[in-house]
Amino acid sequence: MHYLSKSVMRPFLAALALASISMVAVHAEDAKPADPALANSLNTADNSAEPDDKLLKKDAAVKVEEGKYFDAEGHPTFHITDAGKKFDWYTYSGYRRYHAECHVCHGPDGMGSTYAPALKDSLKHLSYEEFIGILAGGKQDVSSSDQKVMPAFGDNKNVMCYSDDLYVYLKARASGAMGRVRPGDKEDKPEAAKKAEKECMGG
Repeated sequence: MHYLSKSVMRPFLAALALASISMVAVHAEDAKPADPALANSLNTADNSAEPDDKLLKKDAAVKVEEGKYFDAEGHPTFHITDAGKKFDWYTYSGYRRYHAECHVCHGPDGMGSTYAPALKDSLKHLSYEEFIGILAGGKQDVSSSDQKVMPAFGDNKNVMCYSDDLYVYLKARASGAMGRVRPGDKEDKPEAAKKAEKECMGG
């Protein structure tokens, strides 16, 4: 029997958890404080970033495992350094995947369009589990005057194999940690990311 790694299974398990049970909230008093060594260093001159101090604090990394950063609730998050010039691998990858798979409907840089919402705004309130659930299963909003349908991408490996990357990139946009910029410098691609990609894509 072939066993997939935890990093590959994580998004799929999150989608299943959303569909079957309510997630237990992490109480503020139980949450780990942000690690000063993992603090973000942002580009304060980027007027397109629109930083939200509350979200920046909530999304701050408290630990890093094999090149992947996590917030106090254990969800993947971004790590941006060198005054906004250097990005963690997953944020960089999420930017690339978003503009390959999502921007046609949701607009460049998560800004939205006339027929799809601005994901930089949606990710201000969507949880990780909700995001993965919608990505995998789709969503339909129907009213007497409008009908919006988000297709399900659960069978699309080009999306689901990089769902954490998309989430991290859009969280960086939502919190204002990242403006409307193309990532330049980036951290090296972690070995864990290479392994997860190979397993998920069936390579």
